[in-house]
Amino acid sequence: MSVDVEPWGVAPDGHPVERWTLRHEAGAVASVATWGATLLALRVPVAGGLRDVVLGFDALGPYLGAHPYVGAAVGRWANRIAGGRFTLDGTVHVLARNAGDHHLHGGERGLSRQVWHATGGENADGPWLQLSIVSPDGEDGFPGTLRTSLRYGLRADALRLDWTATADRATPVNLTHHAYFNLAGGGDVLGHRLRVLADRFLPVDAGLIPTGELRPVDGTPMDLREAVAIGDRIASADPQVRLAGGFDHCWVIADAPGPLRSAAELVAPDGSACLRVATTEPGLQVYTGNGLDGTLRGRGGAAWPRHGAVCLEAQRFPDAPNRPAFPDAILRPGETYRQTTVYAFG
Repeated sequence: MSVDVEPWGVAPDGHPVERWTLRHEAGAVASVATWGATLLALRVPVAGGLRDVVLGFDALGPYLGAHPYVGAAVGRWANRIAGGRFTLDGTVHVLARNAGDHHLHGGERGLSRQVWHATGGENADGPWLQLSIVSPDGEDGFPGTLRTSLRYGLRADALRLDWTATADRATPVNLTHHAYFNLAGGGDVLGHRLRVLADRFLPVDAGLIPTGELRPVDGTPMDLREAVAIGDRIASADPQVRLAGGFDHCWVIADAPGPLRSAAELVAPDGSACLRVATTEPGLQVYTGNGLDGTLRGRGGAAWPRHGAVCLEAQRFPDAPNRPAFPDAILRPGETYRQTTVYAFG
């Protein structure tokens, strides 16, 4: 069991970037960069050795450029806010618009394109890494200074993420992790079998903004209560699938944040690896790598094809600041935002 750190380049603002590596005595290895608190690699035991089950680049350079949030810690607001604006306590706040007319994943800067401060150590469960960052008042248009902490804990059979955040003014907060999972270690994920423990999902409009409806999954390709091959479902002519080019929707795991509960299960086509997701969050955004097109190349120069991975992003509901009927996502002074998400592998 060990925690190691090494220099890993320099950010555009001149801050040094570190790469931390957590090793568990049971065999699992996780690598994390302080740039964007990014999960660079997650190698887990499978028959015949270790397999890396997340997409990542070999060096810092591609992470500094344009990429679809590969492995990043995402905030202040994960997912979309319609029109890049919301009204809070009678004041209109205008945000960075970086997805057409809408705000996405924290904006132009966000928490994923900054250097976090890190410390590491070990306990009885395994090695851990604690990362923290301060987002100043007004960054990307959000009110208040936000102090965020993310702790990675590597266990014998799981990677646990514990988030906290506090603010000195009322502000929307929605944090998530944007790991791209491929349990086969390469190729596409169309043969992966996916189960999501939800009987409702949030339908979206052409801008992928929720309509406000919590629609039952019955009779739709979004009914994933029994494990099905991803490719079988996203080949559907259903209008919701066609709008996104696959899945890019939020499933309703619960009506409010609460205790840790099972949310999803993903299994490699040959059954050699399995991922189970548990979270305290009410929503799970499933994104089937619809925007990957083979131009980005990861470790060893491997091209990432369309649907080359699936993201399972635990979070509050998209556009919640504009949807009073959605679970409250406003953090106020004196409160602490808390989230736990566990990725268990086997």
